[in-house]
Amino acid sequence: MPSEEQISLFDWHEPTVANVTVEPEQISTDPQVPIPSGFYETLDQLTDHCHQCQRCDLALSRTHVVVSRGNPQAPLLIIGEGPGQQEDATGLPFVGKAGQLLDKILASVKLDSQQDVYICNIVKCRPPGNRTPTPEESAACKPYLLEQIRLVNPKIILLTGATAVRGVTGDKRGITKIRGQWLTWENYLCMPILHPAYLLRNPSPEPGKPKWLMWQDIQAVRAKLDELLDSPLSFER
Repeated sequence: MPSEEQISLFDWHEPTVANVTVEPEQISTDPQVPIPSGFYETLDQLTDHCHQCQRCDLALSRTHVVVSRGNPQAPLLIIGEGPGQQEDATGLPFVGKAGQLLDKILASVKLDSQQDVYICNIVKCRPPGNRTPTPEESAACKPYLLEQIRLVNPKIILLTGATAVRGVTGDKRGITKIRGQWLTWENYLCMPILHPAYLLRNPSPEPGKPKWLMWQDIQAVRAKLDELLDSPLSFER
């Protein structure tokens, strides 16, 4: 297809191309057909499309599509990089050792991973060997992620690791330079944090070490949630 005829994945706002109505099954399978903002009415519809998606080559090697876990009405949305082996086997994000640590981190400030947060990833299918998703793979999956963010409409977004930061905001700075800083992206309040897998490789709790830094960050997140919500520990929207 000539470059001038290619369709942007993110700038299209009408569900028609060249006066031809785009069917839902086309959007799931053709990476050249964009998914407009507001296309999905529910997360269930989005999940159904993800399960049949063929927008990039990751579909060829996946066992399960990994869409999300947690509460779609939660005030806190957590975005990771992509599924690992256990996530691919179960169809749920952050269920391996890194996910178990994430649950403990949340619990340390009285946040329940099933009730108080919604968890998803930059890509919905496991990259072979748990490698970092390519820019093309991230771009193919990003319209689904943008729709998840829109439908959940969280108070705060946590971006776990540099790949999540770059995939959502485009910021290419190292995670150790920007972790713990509040950012505004598309009117959402975001905080980059260290990926739990990084903490597993750096387990020391000493001041200034990754685990200690995470403790500072998650306390700041908890405090900001209490500030944004009507009352502490109340997550009514």
